[in-house]
Amino acid sequence: MTEPLLSDLLDLALDAAHRAGALLRDGRPADLGVAATKSSPVDVVTEMDIAAEKLITGFLSDRRPRDGFLGEEGASSEGSSGVRWVIDPLDGTVNYLYGLPTWAVSIAAERDGERVVGVVEAPMRRETYHAVLGGGAYAKGGAYGDGAALRCRPAPPLDQALVSTGFNYVADVRAHQADVVRVLIPRLRDIRRGGSAAIDLCDVAAGRLDGYYERGLHPWDLAAGDLIAREAGALTGGRPGTPADGGLTVAASPGVFEPLQSLLEELGAWHD
Repeated sequence: MTEPLLSDLLDLALDAAHRAGALLRDGRPADLGVAATKSSPVDVVTEMDIAAEKLITGFLSDRRPRDGFLGEEGASSEGSSGVRWVIDPLDGTVNYLYGLPTWAVSIAAERDGERVVGVVEAPMRRETYHAVLGGGAYAKGGAYGDGAALRCRPAPPLDQALVSTGFNYVADVRAHQADVVRVLIPRLRDIRRGGSAAIDLCDVAAGRLDGYYERGLHPWDLAAGDLIAREAGALTGGRPGTPADGGLTVAASPGVFEPLQSLLEELGAWHD
């Protein structure tokens, strides 16, 4: 049985993600443009990223005023409750800007530094993925109807694995990532590039992908999706012996994880 605090945090995260997802889906202006850039001129922020983060932090602060925040668009506070919310209000901003459907709202809750709740809302799929530490991973809506437990795929050999990745927005880093893909792709079934780390991690959890890797993610990119993938039976990490972090994130079915991680280490996927 899930303890009451975690149940409350999950309910709040689900409600906040649903509200932000509806705002982003229904409130997207026809003339949506770039409000700012981050790491490079092609790494963009829109006015809707900012509006969604304000909605989420305002909603959660009203209900839990002592909690802390870490958000992609600047929300940062320590809090005094031991709970911190890690928020990506719009994961897949470039997809959203171009009207592509692969984008999501990602909200995780940490208690005393440990991730305990994760929610990823994918409005254009009409699907919501969620997990509580030790309680399994679930999805509802879309292909899942009123709800279903998630399990990662039985692991195929690496050369039959479908793996997704993402690319950094800094030109020289992207060039190195392209070199890694060039060597990697003949050794897999195929590679996908969806454009949303949160959705890729949930697709590993749901068995829609055998694996996923990416260099350069931030805590808000992976916090919720990493927990959902692990609770669905996937393995996650970074370089061998390290957790997923900004250097490298790998998530895969158990039989795919180690050979994929080892190959990425061999190819230097974690550095220039």
